[in-house]
Amino acid sequence: MNKRTLGRSGPEVSAIGLGCMSMTGGYSDKPDRQEMISLIRAAVDRGVTFFDTAEIYGPYANEKLVGEALAPYRNQVVIATKFGWDIDPVERKPRGRVTSRPEVIKQVVDGSLQRLGVNIIDLYYQHRVDPEVPIEEVAGAVKDLIEAGKVKHFGMSEAAAGTIRRAHAVQPVTAVQSEYSLWWRRPEQEVLAACEELGIGFVPYSPLGKGFLTGTVSASTSFDASNDIRSSIPRFTPEALDHNQAVVDLLSRIAQRKGATPGQIALAWLLAQKPWIVPIPGTRKLHRLEENLGAADIELSAEELSEIEAGAAQIQVQGGRYSDTAEAMTNL
Repeated sequence: MNKRTLGRSGPEVSAIGLGCMSMTGGYSDKPDRQEMISLIRAAVDRGVTFFDTAEIYGPYANEKLVGEALAPYRNQVVIATKFGWDIDPVERKPRGRVTSRPEVIKQVVDGSLQRLGVNIIDLYYQHRVDPEVPIEEVAGAVKDLIEAGKVKHFGMSEAAAGTIRRAHAVQPVTAVQSEYSLWWRRPEQEVLAACEELGIGFVPYSPLGKGFLTGTVSASTSFDASNDIRSSIPRFTPEALDHNQAVVDLLSRIAQRKGATPGQIALAWLLAQKPWIVPIPGTRKLHRLEENLGAADIELSAEELSEIEAGAAQIQVQGGRYSDTAEAMTNL
């Protein structure tokens, strides 16, 4: 597995990481815990060194899973987790709002350290920008955690370029994580330019469009409303899926010529955008893990990249990537 560096002074990680969120639920069923531990360890065996979790996933269960799975490999991997959601610590349920008050950050970090079974968090993201707390105070709180030896690197998620710049002036930001793929390209408007200027790595989550860009989701696919986040996303209505199939068809044409899959081309396209971009596709199946990692070996020519750009320019993707409520909680 090729390596990439997150920003100018960040850690060196595998070119493709592993997003672990779905390993404790959220996509139609709840996976077997031991199978997910085995999958994470299989990823390490195949060269993955970058793993992504958050306290809100579960809540808490995902950090425990990742911590247990990676315990034998602690010195070989980079673990990223996130703070910023208000969680009832007794009920272990999110209260539906964000919180990044400095005193809360300094309190919840200890829980993440304990669940992950580590002495220091490699990369600590603010999961969502808190409009009630100046970002300078958030960055200052994380700076204190870095000085205390509890955190190595500061990250931000779904933050606007201006917010990133203000935070970076207080505590250098190592990585920005936001959704980015061929069917969600808003980071190209301002965020990627800010990252390049400031020397910040960029970590696309949902780089496969929550499964859509793999070509395995169609207008006839049903989503469990009680346990699949896609059931509430406008982009996953049957009408939108039917319309957006054009994106998958574009990827499929390139994939067929290169002996690859649509998902591999989607990931290879991301890797070709900038050398400091590290996507973190999630999966719960070994064959999908291997397929995703195979994208790191695919090189798209300038002509193929131009073909993708020209084709994508003809497609107006239909449907929001989140519900209106969820989108309002981003800073973009």
